Amino acid sequence: MLQSRALVIALILLLSTTLPEVQSKSIFEKDRRELLAIPETIASYFYEAVNKVSPKVSQFLLDTVQSPTVIAARQRIAKEATKVSIMFEQLIEKIKNLWYTRVLGY
Repeated sequence: MLQSRALVIALILLLSTTLPEVQSKSIFEKDRRELLAIPETIASYFYEAVNKVSPKVSQFLLDTVQSPTVIAARQRIAKEATKVSIMFEQLIEKIKNLWYTRVLGY
């Protein structure tokens, strides 16, 4: 039972935003908040699917997600993801700069 709870918590943390938000822009044009919203949407879809099958399990999932431990973990993940996202944006800018100056000769 403990392993299944850990698996559910891991799935909820890994999966969490909506896919329609992601489809319209290239990855270079995305806002950081959109990228962080993807796992939230996936978790929402997962919760809705589980709720249709078993309301008791969905209530367990909801209680688990709202526990202080999971909230703290999600906040930490969001904080670290923001840092990585900023570093990724800086890397993209450096690549664009190199492309324009070295390859295209602007």
